[in-house]
Amino acid sequence: MIPAIMGTYEWLVVVGIVVLLFGARKLPELGKSLGEGIKEFRKSSRTIVEDDEKKETASNEEQKT
Repeated sequence: MIPAIMGTYEWLVVVGIVVLLFGARKLPELGKSLGEGIKEFRKSSRTIVEDDEKKETASNEEQKT
């Protein structure tokens, strides 16, 4: 049997340590900034993929002519 990486108890301990380190007042602010960072990362990665697709399409069109 392979043990789980983190069970419920371990997650509760991690959350407890985070609350002790940052305090209950800072957690919503921390969550908001984390969410904004993830949103910005996804936007940037989507832009990079779109740019690559445009370059590939332009390259394919040049090869046809």
